Amino acid sequence: MFQGSGLGRRRRRGGRGRGEPTVVPDAEFRSYYGRPVLKAPVWEWKIAAYLFAGGLAAGSSVVAAGADLTGRPALRRAGWLGSFAALLASLYFLVSDLGRPERFHHMLRVLKPTSPMSVGTWILSVFGPGVGAAAVRELVPRRWRRTWPARLLDRLARPLGLSAAVTAPGVASYTAVLLSHTAVPGWNEVRDELPFVFAGSAAASGGGFGMLCAPVEEAAPARVFAAVGAAGELLAAKRMEQRMGLIGEVYRHGKVHRLRRASEVLTLAGLAGTVLVAGRSRSGAAASGLALLAGSALQRFGVFEAGMESTKDPRYVVVPQRERLAAREARAAVAPPDPG
Repeated sequence: MFQGSGLGRRRRRGGRGRGEPTVVPDAEFRSYYGRPVLKAPVWEWKIAAYLFAGGLAAGSSVVAAGADLTGRPALRRAGWLGSFAALLASLYFLVSDLGRPERFHHMLRVLKPTSPMSVGTWILSVFGPGVGAAAVRELVPRRWRRTWPARLLDRLARPLGLSAAVTAPGVASYTAVLLSHTAVPGWNEVRDELPFVFAGSAAASGGGFGMLCAPVEEAAPARVFAAVGAAGELLAAKRMEQRMGLIGEVYRHGKVHRLRRASEVLTLAGLAGTVLVAGRSRSGAAASGLALLAGSALQRFGVFEAGMESTKDPRYVVVPQRERLAAREARAAVAPPDPG
């Protein structure tokens, strides 16, 4: 796996302290026959779009539930319809990339708590009906609302919608757990911070969507939710960057860096607009909401591209493994002896 570069020679110590040249060249990281250590995921851009749409669905459902509890019908309607549309889009992107729609159904045959994919499938299955019922209630024409099916739906939609909002944090963050539990170093090495980045991004996008679609006088909960989410996303992303080791090279160069830098700028602009002007200006609220939505989308695409890029260089696989092995050996060396 690690072929010699031929650019240097090691010296063997011995004899009278003089080094003797050896025929063993210095090692460099190169893959076997030019092949990467890991096979890159076969996922397409649709998975990145699925990550964003799922986060938007989760964030919008929380905004809608809050609007329902505080008596804001326009914000409630925008939130439930936006959440349902984003959920449908995320399912389309996921099933389209899987290639066979029945694969999603097959995941429901068993619940495996140790599998993020299995847990995520069940979370979506619980989340979806509640969001769907709440969204359909918003679409019932006024002239039909006195019929018994509409009255039944009206009674069920609110508790189902609130139950969906309870599961929204799982919908927002399970995709980060799913990515970070793969062998892809660009995702696995940031597994502690990535769920917080995704959760903050989902809140920012959900709040931003509410600000974009609801009148200013009803959008106060969306503004608060967006500001908290954007601030949380920025702090978690900064923390993630500070804790990166070698894998930070992937995040700080090339296309990945451009995507995440644009995401940071847009999220900062959206946060500033949310705090300063969104509460007074309809156009300011819409512009801030769009900036937050774009920043959230670019964050997901940047993380997705970082994972794909990290599979191309064997250093990102082997060096962290060696560092973890050395750390375990160091801990074992200083551990007290077993009294048994």
